[in-house]
Amino acid sequence: MSHNEQNILSRRERQIMDIIYSRGQASAVEVMENLADPPSYSAVRALLRVLEEKGHLQHTLDGQRYVYSPTVARERAKRSALQRVLQTFFDDSAEEAVAALLDISQERLSDDELKRMENLIKEARKEGR
Repeated sequence: MSHNEQNILSRRERQIMDIIYSRGQASAVEVMENLADPPSYSAVRALLRVLEEKGHLQHTLDGQRYVYSPTVARERAKRSALQRVLQTFFDDSAEEAVAALLDISQERLSDDELKRMENLIKEARKEGR
């Protein structure tokens, strides 16, 4: 399997990874319980196996069940995903991405959230980022 094939996830694989990232770890049954319109148990097990073969998951044995956890820390995965989004949709422009985020969440941002964002920008200026 090429490196590119490893990084391409189906919609269902992405859903499973989202569940495991949000929980920290999960068994096949727990994944099934959290999937919208879940496939069969054996299909979920097969998807987990594929994600493990692609290098996204690892498992440990807990009694009779496999418990799956991500191989990449959530923070690192977030950064990698954001970098891909920046490259793909915003021509590597953080400014354009922030403008789009502000545009779509305008009515949902509280004064506290806006203040925290201002502070992050001030910190980035100080650090010369």
